[in-house]
Amino acid sequence: MKAASVKEIKTELNHRSTQELLELCLRLSKFKKENKELLTYLLFEVENEEGYVLSIKKLMDEQFSAINSKSFFYVKKSVRKILREVKKYIRYSTKKETEIELLLYFCEKLEAFRPSIKRNQLLKNLYNRQLDFIKKKIPTVHEDLQYDFNKELELLPYL
Repeated sequence: MKAASVKEIKTELNHRSTQELLELCLRLSKFKKENKELLTYLLFEVENEEGYVLSIKKLMDEQFSAINSKSFFYVKKSVRKILREVKKYIRYSTKKETEIELLLYFCEKLEAFRPSIKRNQLLKNLYNRQLDFIKKKIPTVHEDLQYDFNKELELLPYL
């Protein structure tokens, strides 16, 4: 089965009643955890973006503290998993400020992580790629925020 395009889906949804749309959303939420997470964000978190960002930062803190640091193999695996989840939460929010703030926080946590990531090339590359990505995203936000984000970015060294 070939999936319909977004335009086709949008036109079809315009022809549906409110009750049918409600049933479609509920049915969609039953299939994948990501669908349910996105609906949760759209219904409950959109108005409180700061609370959303804080909850993700708290989740990152918990995940970084739970990393098995006995071997760089486990550290790499865990850091990649954390970044993958952060990127997923960033996709839910369409705000560039949220994206930059969460990636800056991820880089701060990674740079402060012990054992130091300076001893592992893969982790250094991952960290530096995120810093480059943040630098490209900063010009897309408001000037006041650009200044604040640039100040935060200056505190993070390239490895």
